Amino acid sequence: MVTLSIRLTAIADRVPAGSRLADIGSDHALLPVYLAERGKIAAGIAGEVNGGPYEAACRQVRESGLDSLISVRKGDGLAVLAPGEADVVTVAGMGGALIVSILEAGEDRLAGVQRLVLQPNVGEDQVRRYLLANGWWLAAEEILEEDGKIYEILVAERREDAAERNEALYRERAVGGTGVRMEAGSPSITGDPADPGAGGVLDREALLRFGPYLIAAGGEVFRRKWRRELDKWRHVERQLAESALPASAERREAVRRDIAKIEEVLACS
Repeated sequence: MVTLSIRLTAIADRVPAGSRLADIGSDHALLPVYLAERGKIAAGIAGEVNGGPYEAACRQVRESGLDSLISVRKGDGLAVLAPGEADVVTVAGMGGALIVSILEAGEDRLAGVQRLVLQPNVGEDQVRRYLLANGWWLAAEEILEEDGKIYEILVAERREDAAERNEALYRERAVGGTGVRMEAGSPSITGDPADPGAGGVLDREALLRFGPYLIAAGGEVFRRKWRRELDKWRHVERQLAESALPASAERREAVRRDIAKIEEVLACS
């Protein structure tokens, strides 16, 4: 039987039992094969745009004896999927901007899809913005580390009350002296939102950037990711300080504000 990496196992765990799965950018079709071998999906589609990975996926499915359950298709993004053919779509291992472009280009193919499991390598905030703008409720987030790389997994669901749930999810809240917690399935605050105390405020932009669930959960991997980001921005700030250009001074002030926000978040995570 196929075994998966920590990252792909975490994605597989987010696919509900009995799903009709479409895995876009499936590479060797490891995810659908893994789930099919364990009887966790009713059917699978492995989509791949490049010839080499497409052939590898065909070979993997054939050697696993799953030709009748998993269809390997060559095509660009969601073009491999017919409307109503899947209820769960996974897209993993690419940049957030590319994931968004795949979802936007194949919007009509998402008819019938109830869950998206997305794993951007970078640009996670771009994926959150897409979900929020297109009526998907961000149901869960997970952050993990494997081989020195940090990954975020975003799970979105199509719900009639998505707008109300997202409004609560991205509502401004205090950070710092009060901290953040999870309450009734959505991040909340541990103190009075009107009195952030010694800390600051997390507005919608900050929550889209850091992740509303991730910032509430905190944890060592989350802190490690943002400490790395903090080091990068401090390096940029030092470089800008050496420039006499007015534009550099303005940029430096923006970077310093960004550094301060990351420091606030790290202080309470």
